Amino acid sequence: MEKITLIYDTREESTITDKIVPAFGDKIHKLLPFKHNDVISHELEHECCVVTYLSDEWLAEVVNLALHRKWTLGFLPHPEMKEARQGYGIAADLFEAIEDVKSFEQGVSADLLLCNGKPVFNSVVIGNSLSLMSGSVARDPFKSRVEKFKNLFSHTELLKPRAFTITTGNKPALKTAALGIVAVLHGKSTMVSRLLLKDSYINDGRLHVLVLAPRSIMELIRFWVASTFNGKDDQRLPEFVGHIKTKSVIISSPEAMDFSQDNKLMSAKEIELSVSEDKLQIVPGRYLTVEKEKTDAEEKFRVGTLPRGEAYVQEFTDEPLPLVYHASTHEFKGLFTVLRENAKASSPYLTLMVISTMLATFGLYANSTPVIIGAMILAPLMAPIISLSMGALRQDRKLTLQSIRTIGYGLLLGYIAAILLSWLTPIQAMTDEISSRIRPNLLDLGVAILSGIAGAYAHVREEVAKTLAGVAIAVALVPPLAVSGIGLGWGDWEVFLGALLLLMTNLAGIVLAGSVTFMLMGFSPLHLAKKGLTVSLLVVIIVSLPLGYGSFTMIRDHNIIRSLSNHTVDDITIKQVSVLRGGDPARLSVTLVSENQIDDADLEKVKASIASEIGSEVEMEALIVIRK
Repeated sequence: MEKITLIYDTREESTITDKIVPAFGDKIHKLLPFKHNDVISHELEHECCVVTYLSDEWLAEVVNLALHRKWTLGFLPHPEMKEARQGYGIAADLFEAIEDVKSFEQGVSADLLLCNGKPVFNSVVIGNSLSLMSGSVARDPFKSRVEKFKNLFSHTELLKPRAFTITTGNKPALKTAALGIVAVLHGKSTMVSRLLLKDSYINDGRLHVLVLAPRSIMELIRFWVASTFNGKDDQRLPEFVGHIKTKSVIISSPEAMDFSQDNKLMSAKEIELSVSEDKLQIVPGRYLTVEKEKTDAEEKFRVGTLPRGEAYVQEFTDEPLPLVYHASTHEFKGLFTVLRENAKASSPYLTLMVISTMLATFGLYANSTPVIIGAMILAPLMAPIISLSMGALRQDRKLTLQSIRTIGYGLLLGYIAAILLSWLTPIQAMTDEISSRIRPNLLDLGVAILSGIAGAYAHVREEVAKTLAGVAIAVALVPPLAVSGIGLGWGDWEVFLGALLLLMTNLAGIVLAGSVTFMLMGFSPLHLAKKGLTVSLLVVIIVSLPLGYGSFTMIRDHNIIRSLSNHTVDDITIKQVSVLRGGDPARLSVTLVSENQIDDADLEKVKASIASEIGSEVEMEALIVIRK
């Protein structure tokens, strides 16, 4: 670094004489106390190197002079230079900052962000409530953000969105609503930009505008928690944040906007933000990334998730943010159109129900898992069940009855198809695929509930609608329908009732979980949803009673199998245990492995040992294997 001129705050004379001057040594060419009214510009040459030890407020005057006199600016961390220190990546430690200035050979060209013509070192924040996400990084970031969190939610009036008009370049004016807006020159400026903006530089000729429009307090809290506890590499732009990357932008509002420019409060009805490219020569701090090769930065206009349209904007700004998101009229209209269409018993729906049930029946007879999975994907039964979830939630009588009727038609045709195939097929063997669907338990209810959540969520979020095929596979509605039909065709009531219970479990679980999911996503207030949720919950509780018994039976059987596997009686080892029937006596199938012949006395000894181990009488079917 060439000889420098140090412009300093006269209030910090002791720091200058005791620390800064000795640290620079003979590199200091001139010491100048800061003076207002452009006096210092006459005491310095063009294109010289100037190092400042000034507050943010006084530094703004020096920067204006530097633009005209083409000075190269270096910065030392003055106690009141918080915004410029962060904006230019200056080390907080004075001696580290001095070493950075001394080691830099020459300055670099940097852009300058202007707000209504005035230099911005760090950020422009519109909306007081945004301090939670956009405040400066403190020495203790977690403590600082917890304090901001408390302050924000103790003043709920700050949580009311307002209308904005954003105009940039050749794009049509964007009329939207948001809790606030953050504008920065690069991704190192504020807490939110550090988390969300990647590959942005102080010399790429672009500014960034982040439009924050959370739809509920819970959405805001989720982002706060994620950004506080997750690593910086785990962050991505949340859905409620719009991102504009451009050279200039004008933000206006019907009423005067209170905003903060480098933490200084101001007010205006229109804010013009622009970038002066390569206007400032600086010595960057160690925490500032500079683009090495100048390229034409691509502009971005990611605003698709922001509130749009006059009615939606008006609805969004009428009240403060709700605790839980309430869907907009536009979203209601779109989703209800889909759900009402899904609730109709159309010809394609009925045709696919017959085909999918027949396919599942053949797969069950053939014991073929791939064929059964194909039937699950083909089955359309999930769609009217999700419509029933919404109908029950919102007490929509028409949607509820239409969904029930469509589900009933589908089940009736499915039963007819399965019964006919069971009569036409001479096979009456209990395959593994059939037997696995006649003893449902609480685990099956858990699968149904999770599938209902996924199905409702996928209907609301178009971008994840492609996962509906996976939901159909997970919940497996058609296979138990086919097994139940097979049971009727065989006249086997155990098969029929077991599979019917599994089918009812899936239906009840999906309806309840779908209703709760729609409510949490804002499609019904709790007072309207209470009745539908209560009825759905009662049905699930009733279904859970036999499922609880099934779970008890499953656990008991697993305990028997675990306790008897590799159990030895003299030189006989018990292998491949299966429970054919629980109760007392229990009927078991076992494989007995021995190196010697096994006679009736040995079998009685094994049977007695098993009875002692499981604590009940047993009936035993044994396959004897002699190991040589």
